[in-house]
This record gives sequence, structure tokens and C-alpha cells, in this order.
Amino acid sequence: MPYVESAVRGPQIVAAARAVLIRDGVAKTSLRAVASEAGIPLGTLQHVFPSKQQLLQAVIEQVVDDISEVLRSAADTESGLAHAIAQGLRNFWSTLVEGHRGLQVLQYELVTHALRTPGLEDLARMQYRRYAEVVQQWCTEAADRSHERSAVPYDRLARVLVAAVDGLILQQVSDPDGARSEQDLEAVIQMLVALAAPSPR
Repeated sequence: MPYVESAVRGPQIVAAARAVLIRDGVAKTSLRAVASEAGIPLGTLQHVFPSKQQLLQAVIEQVVDDISEVLRSAADTESGLAHAIAQGLRNFWSTLVEGHRGLQVLQYELVTHALRTPGLEDLARMQYRRYAEVVQQWCTEAADRSHERSAVPYDRLARVLVAAVDGLILQQVSDPDGARSEQDLEAVIQMLVALAAPSPR
């Protein structure tokens, strides 16, 4: 097998891990199964990701990066905080939630697996902190570019946004109803905009 740098091999392994995790679940996913999915020897995988925990962390980081990219590509942050919240959440839902039940279930499973596994608790904490950090940065940028301020601190706005959308996603994957979820998402957008109450600086 030709040599491939870790910088290239890493994303290939993470993509394979994501596929196996969605298909088999966190508990049943092994490094050997991921190596097989990636078409590489187990030793090659372990050179890049020596432990399952490190691989799971890399998968979480990729999911967070996907969310960040969707938010940034969705909303014109120069059109104000309210616009960014509305357009960002609508695009997030249509891009990463609708038709992606497996990905969403995986994210919840990563959290519960980490919380139930001694020594992995930091993985769950990191996952939600990263979600909130991405949303906080995005909201802050939107407000700054439009010379607005939020009525509540941006870290709190981000945590509430993540919590509200998290609940909607859990309902959708448990009891799918696209029309209901679309209406509920609009209600959440209205609540978040009201909480932020953007005003000129």
C-alpha cells in the first residue's frame, strides 16, 4: 500500500468511522471495523488514531465543522442577528437534519455513550461546548457586522439555541413529522429572536 500522509489519511478514516458509527452504533464500532471500512490495515489506522476515544473526538469535530460551514454558508451575517438566526437555522435543518436521521441519532448516541463510559465524560462536555462555541461565534459576528447588540450574552443565546434545536431534533428522529417540525422550528426562531432582541449599538 502506498504511503499516505496522516493529514490526508485522517479525514479518510474519520469519514469511514462516521459511516460505521451511523450503521452499527457507537458501542458496536471497533477500530478494526473502521479500518475495514476505510480499506486500510488496522495498524495504519492506529498510527493516526491510537484509541477509539481519539477517533470519536475527531468524528465530533468533523460534525461541528459541518454545522459551522452550514451556518456560515446559510446566513448573510451583514443583514443582522435576527436574519442570521432565522436563515441559519432553516438551512441547518434542511441540510443536516431532514433526511439525515442516522447522523442525528449518532450525535445523541455519542453523548450518552460518553456519559455512561467512565473516563469519557469529557467527550460529551467537549461536544456540547463546541456546538455552543460555533453558534456563539456566528451570532456575535452577525451582530458585530450589523452594529447591533443582543439583549442577552452571546454565550447564553448560543446555549439556549442549541438546547431548543436539540429538543426539536430529538422529537423529529423519534416521531418524524416534517410539517410539524417546520412549524415548530419557526416558533423556535421567533423565541430566539425575541430573546436576543437585537438593537442598534
